[in-house]
Amino acid sequence: MRNSLSSFFRLAAALALVSLIALCLAWELWLAPLRPGGSLIALKALPLAFPVAGVLSGKRYTFQWSSMLILAYFAEGVTRAWAEQGVSRALSLTEVFLSLVYFVAAVSYARGTKASRHP
Repeated sequence: MRNSLSSFFRLAAALALVSLIALCLAWELWLAPLRPGGSLIALKALPLAFPVAGVLSGKRYTFQWSSMLILAYFAEGVTRAWAEQGVSRALSLTEVFLSLVYFVAAVSYARGTKASRHP
């Protein structure tokens, strides 16, 4: 049971991470860019690419450090949801949701794969 639960959290984290990357790129390049034609703010998706390989391969350490990285995206989503209107507000609320899903899944995976102290 524990292994299937870890697999679930690993899959949830991977899906949320990839979805968040796609959201960041689509948001800043096509859906609601600050400037017509997109802007360099789309580069905010770049830090999210760093943990992808570790998350897909199930490296516990990657889940641990990336759970802290994702909090910046949560903060941005909350801030922009508060400040913006229309499509940008909907996109920022989606960013909040995906970052929360990733955070919960990453922390749960890291806890579930922790080595037992009792042999």
